[in-house]
Amino acid sequence: MPEPLPQEPYLSGGGRAPEDEAIAATGIGGAMDLATSEGETLEKRPGGPDGTGPFDRPRSLWSDAWRDLRRNPVFVIAGLVILFLVVISIWPSLIASGSPLKCDLAKARQGSQPGAPFGYDGQGCNVYTRTVHGARTSVTVGVCATLGVSLLGSVLGGLAGFFGGLSDSFLSRITDVFFAIPVVLGGLVLLSVVTSNTVWPVIGFMVLLGWPQISRIARGSVITAKQNDYVQAARALGASNSRILLRHIMPNAVAPVIVVATIALGTYIALEATLAYLGVGLKPPTVSWGIDISAASPYIRNAPHMLLWPAGALALTVLAFIMLGDAVRDALDPKLR
Repeated sequence: MPEPLPQEPYLSGGGRAPEDEAIAATGIGGAMDLATSEGETLEKRPGGPDGTGPFDRPRSLWSDAWRDLRRNPVFVIAGLVILFLVVISIWPSLIASGSPLKCDLAKARQGSQPGAPFGYDGQGCNVYTRTVHGARTSVTVGVCATLGVSLLGSVLGGLAGFFGGLSDSFLSRITDVFFAIPVVLGGLVLLSVVTSNTVWPVIGFMVLLGWPQISRIARGSVITAKQNDYVQAARALGASNSRILLRHIMPNAVAPVIVVATIALGTYIALEATLAYLGVGLKPPTVSWGIDISAASPYIRNAPHMLLWPAGALALTVLAFIMLGDAVRDALDPKLR
């Protein structure tokens, strides 16, 4: 007769012995030793075979990046500053009542006083009110220019990198031509003949001269992505060029473009202020930090508050977007993990 199987030892309270707690039955009738530390790393969701949940799917690059960004204090601080700037750009009256164009020459260049914590400028306008309302112009120019540059550069660079050959050579030579144009000098030449006081000529100029940088980055990312095995498999299965480009390549090549565009946004805001300071681009009565800095420069010794506050707001805004771009770059770059 076969020998009886050994009985499992039980504790006096009815539970298993400690050495048997780590034994788990496998799906084929055997046994598998699961260490406690290994079992704890298996994340589950409700509805799984054991009543708690199935194993989580592998996290994507974007989910990992978002998790890292939420834990990055630089991203949190920069995001809060940018959120505040966006809010006051849309609703400046929340923190600054009155019109930025209302001036009183009798109060010209006076310092801080009730109702005007930043003092008055050379025309007797409230510096605090003009600083708050100036955020709308800077944020509008920066965001619209970045969107235009990213869209145009990504399309041209992506097509050049995907198709290659003659089209790649043609677009690359056009990119080199635009790279050879100095940005500030080009702005002085092109915007000096513009008579419009709106932000759109300035945005158009930035898009015209800013797309080559994004184009080169997009081209390199697409060339790298199209050599991966999943792209070759999709092509072997008969997928069209548009499907391969939009569904397989672009989602995996857009991360470097987002990083560069985020950092460039602060650069475009500084460029708008630079052109306004030089007297081209935006002109009065448009409210802009660059215009206020230009008007305050002759009085920097006698009334430094006229220059301090708009320049400080400009520097803080540019710094916030650069910090945000650095945090996004660190989160999206696998080499930095």
